[in-house]
Amino acid sequence: MELGVGAIVDGKVTGITKFGAFVSLPEGKSGLVHISEIAYSYVNEVSDHLHEGQEVKVKIIGIDQANRINLSIKQVEPPPQRAPRQGSAPRPGAGGRPPRQSGGQRPMGFVHQPPKEPTDFEDRLKQFMQSSDSKLSELRYIEKKGGNRRGGGRR
Repeated sequence: MELGVGAIVDGKVTGITKFGAFVSLPEGKSGLVHISEIAYSYVNEVSDHLHEGQEVKVKIIGIDQANRINLSIKQVEPPPQRAPRQGSAPRPGAGGRPPRQSGGQRPMGFVHQPPKEPTDFEDRLKQFMQSSDSKLSELRYIEKKGGNRRGGGRR
């Protein structure tokens, strides 16, 4: 049996670490299930979800140049459906508003998309992290191009 990306195989948990779990696979191979690939919900402790000797079904999601196998438990099954929040009405001004027509262009051709309303803490955290990464990338780009706005830079 060829172990390739996308294959779903049975394995056995052989080790637990802070960052994931090692799983033995057919053909004497082993792979790592990163903590982020254990469950669709937040995983604080790997040992809360897995234990050594446990039989698991895993999906091979990657094989790097060193032939290390990256695995996922959560991708074996589709994500759980979220129940719509009750009592939440759309906020005025959010949603289907047209894009800004002002002359303020974003660097590197970024397209402004109105943020979707987060439904729970994980969505809010994800949105915050994406926004933060985007802002940091823009700042690094400006610094790299020599856009020192303090006026004390090289001339």
